[in-house]
Amino acid sequence: MEYVIPVALHNQIVEAAYTKRGYHADEAKQAVRFCELAAWHGIKTHNVLKALHLDEVFGAGNKTNPGCVPGATVIKKPSRFEAAQKWLSNKKLGQAVAFDAMDTCCRLADKYGVATVSVDDTFHYLWGGGYVLDAAKKGYIAFTVCTSTLSEVVPFGGKFPTLGTNPHSWGLPTTDAVGFPVVSDWATSTVAMGRVQQFQREGLQLPPGAAVDEQGNETTDPNNVAALLPFGAHKGYSLCLINELFAGMIGGSLPTLRGRPEQAGPGEKTSANFFFMAIHPEALNCGQFAMGRNQATNLKAVLDDILGHGNRETGKCILPGEIEHRAAQRSEQVGGLLFTEAEIKEFQTIATEAGVTLDSAALKTAS
Repeated sequence: MEYVIPVALHNQIVEAAYTKRGYHADEAKQAVRFCELAAWHGIKTHNVLKALHLDEVFGAGNKTNPGCVPGATVIKKPSRFEAAQKWLSNKKLGQAVAFDAMDTCCRLADKYGVATVSVDDTFHYLWGGGYVLDAAKKGYIAFTVCTSTLSEVVPFGGKFPTLGTNPHSWGLPTTDAVGFPVVSDWATSTVAMGRVQQFQREGLQLPPGAAVDEQGNETTDPNNVAALLPFGAHKGYSLCLINELFAGMIGGSLPTLRGRPEQAGPGEKTSANFFFMAIHPEALNCGQFAMGRNQATNLKAVLDDILGHGNRETGKCILPGEIEHRAAQRSEQVGGLLFTEAEIKEFQTIATEAGVTLDSAALKTAS
């Protein structure tokens, strides 16, 4: 059973929570925009619970070493490349920076075909899939990578966590072809740390090959997790490493010091990095499609071929982004945002702190 929170009530609580923590009105609204988007699409690992937990531990809630600065001003540095912008975030709320950066990429892609925004000195933006999904719904091919707040992943063949979970997120404008954007969004670890926290909350076990304990031994107990393993062994490690190298070229420093200012010496950097890209589909169109198809019909033909030949009939073959699409359909169906009982308990605490009444007994439920 899940509880249905009306969107307006959810957003009122989220906005009040961020405002109470000192965030400016525009930042609180972007936080609301993100949290609603995540919950609407069934993202349990990076919804408001994760967002405010990160803020409490690493962000403005950390009074000793705040990793996020409410009201910070983003500095857009000079660039000799008109379609490649370089920003200093100054630890502004990650969701606000990310939405602005992706929107900027889309606007520039309208003019140049492809555009990028690199962002240094950032605070975590949470679910990268949300930003590429939003752009793909508007008709763009979108991509983002970031470095996660902490190094929690053991490199392939190693024993000490020196890498972040470092997600890769792609969104493609396939709504006309299949009814929703194809969104490929995954951490380069077998599971995200948010999944570990979710499984702790729900009393579930992790899959094999996901994590190790303090002794470096593999564990499926989320309560014993000390570090995560890269997915696909050396392949996931390689993709995880790419994010660290992108960050190193943008301005990021040592992964093992990121998010740990108490361990860093004077002059060292401990913040994360973002990279965004948007491509206008027209920029890819070479204009010579088989059988008289255009770009849109050719895209549908390719997807039909991939899902054809009996693949769809197995009942297991789906497209990336389809699970999120089904979750959005369910949110639409029940008329609100779905939270488990365990999540409602945490959300109740947030509501109380924010000074907003949340009566769980008055909420609708869905099986």
